[in-house]
Parts: sequence; structure tokens; C-alpha cells
Amino acid sequence: MNWQLRWQHVAPGTQLLGERGTLEALRQIQGFEAPANSWESQILKQRIADFDPKVLDHLCLTGAVGWGRLSPHPATLEAFTDGKRRVIPTSIAPITFFVREDADWMIPRRAAGEAQVTGLGADAAAVLRFLGQRGASFFADIVRGTGKLKSEVETALWELVAAGLLTADGFDNLRALIDPKRRSGQGSGRSSRPRHSAGRWSLLYSGETQEHGRAVEAISWMLLGRYGIVFRELLTRETILPKWRELLITLRRLEDRGEIRGGRFVSGFLGEQFALPVAVESLRALRNQQPSGEIITVSAADPVNLAGIVFPGERVPANSGRRVAFRDGVAVQPDERANVIRMTAGGLT
Repeated sequence: MNWQLRWQHVAPGTQLLGERGTLEALRQIQGFEAPANSWESQILKQRIADFDPKVLDHLCLTGAVGWGRLSPHPATLEAFTDGKRRVIPTSIAPITFFVREDADWMIPRRAAGEAQVTGLGADAAAVLRFLGQRGASFFADIVRGTGKLKSEVETALWELVAAGLLTADGFDNLRALIDPKRRSGQGSGRSSRPRHSAGRWSLLYSGETQEHGRAVEAISWMLLGRYGIVFRELLTRETILPKWRELLITLRRLEDRGEIRGGRFVSGFLGEQFALPVAVESLRALRNQQPSGEIITVSAADPVNLAGIVFPGERVPANSGRRVAFRDGVAVQPDERANVIRMTAGGLT
């Protein structure tokens, strides 16, 4: 676990810097879904020593990075039910980022057509139809084109984000919906002026999707980049993966090509394991380091929260309001007032 904290740039001294570091961090954790309200204050700030929201906005607005919910909301898949389940806008809706130049791993998880609007309210369905017909649009254009109140459009946009149907040019679009202070002007009719972002809104998926085999290989590289070492149990918290059998075939092929290594890198697990060569070397180097007593605390929503997955103990739900602490990679008993969970640890061999 101590090694994983360093591999993911969470440990002090391994954190990244600036715009380049922000992009590197996003590339490593892209595809991992976490509560929307946890990304800036908990996940990215943990990895980037000088994290600046403006840098994240710049990366999004220049087209380097995108964001959205990639796993379908259950309500949007209930095309043949009584339709009672609804998509509820919430600040803990799971979203992720993706680096556009290497987003071949993105595979839509929902069928096209009317099934997409299942579970949506009338306002959200109207906004979805408008964007489907008009393409990327500014907030004011959506208000005018749908004939809805600004507050109704805001709620509809947030509902569509939570459903995994919508994204926007900038992350500030989402930030404006998450922050109640940014939405203080809603509910006053057409004359209200909520502090929404100026970026355009658009459908998350449009155009042709990637060939499946190529997408699976891209997912394999994405996971190797995130964890360094990959095995079936490690992927428990991942939400957008193909079947393990497909990944296994691809990982074996990468090993046969000499691009990755197969072996037994983590003790206590059956089945095949694969790793990047650089990860194997850095893992070996860490074994010779002496304990320092360093305590690292992370959000339970963080991708590095592998409590109950790579070592024995209680699995801590990926809740942005909970914390997990480690001393030298071993779980410790922190201050109960900080709402941190006590766990026992196993670890890497």
C-alpha cells in the first residue's frame, strides 16, 4: 500500500506541479468515477501540490480534458419498467475525467434512442432533445430555445449530468451546479440571473464509437497506468470496465509482445497479475526503504482507497465525507472526530 500511495502521487514528495502535473494526474486517474464534489477539494488537491482550479478550467476549455459520468444511471436503463425510478440531481453523482487525445477506452454503456430519456423529468427531456437537435449550446441559448425558466434549465442540466448524458466545455459549468452559492439566484422566474458558467453544454457521446477490441486494449493501458499492477480483485471499484475475461486476453497479449510483465506481485490473491516494467522496478526499490512513521490521510472517494480490497479489513465506502489514514502504508487509528476508519493491513510482496 505504501508503494501505491507513491505510484499515484498521493504521498508527500511525489506530488505533481503546475499544468503539466495536473494533466499527468488526470491521465493517471481518468476513467475512475468519484463523487463530483470530491474531485477538486480531495482527489486532485491530494496529487497536485499547487493545485489551481483555473488550471483545470484551462485544460477543459482548450479541449485537452473532458469530464462526465460514463457509467449509466440505473434509471436511464429501465426502458421496460413502470418508469417510477427517477434521476435525482446530486453533488455526489459519480463523474470522471478523460484526456481527449487518448480516450479510445471510452465505450458508451447505454443504447441510443428513446431509452436514453427513461427516468428523466420533463425539463431534462426537453433540454436533451434541444441539445440533440442543436448541438453544443450556451446556457442562454438553451433557455431561449426550450422556453424554460433559468432555474428549470439549471436543474435539468444537473439532472442530465447525473444521468451520464451531458458534459460541458469547462469544469466550471459543473462547479456552478455543485456550489449552492453559485445557484442562489434560482427560483425567481425569468428575471433571475444565477451565476452559471459561460461554457457550452453538449451531449457526452456523439459520433462513432471506438472499435471494441481497440477500446479494451486502451482500457488495459489505462488501468496499468493507474495502478502499475493489475489483477482482478484490484478492479472492484472500477465502474466502466468490460468483462475481466476480455481484459485478461488483452493483458496476456501485451505480455506476449513484451510490453508488460506477468507474475506474482501482490500476495494473497489467486489468478494472474500483470504489471508495467517500471512499476516492478520501483516496487523492488521501495522494499529496501526503512519505515519513517509518515501518516498519509486520503478521502475514501480517492482511487487509492483500496481498504478491504488489497489487504484484509473493513471496506470503506467511497464517500467523499469519510477519510482513510495510513502510517507507512499500514492503516492506523486516527482521531475519531475526523471520521477516519480503522483498518488492518496486508500488503505488497
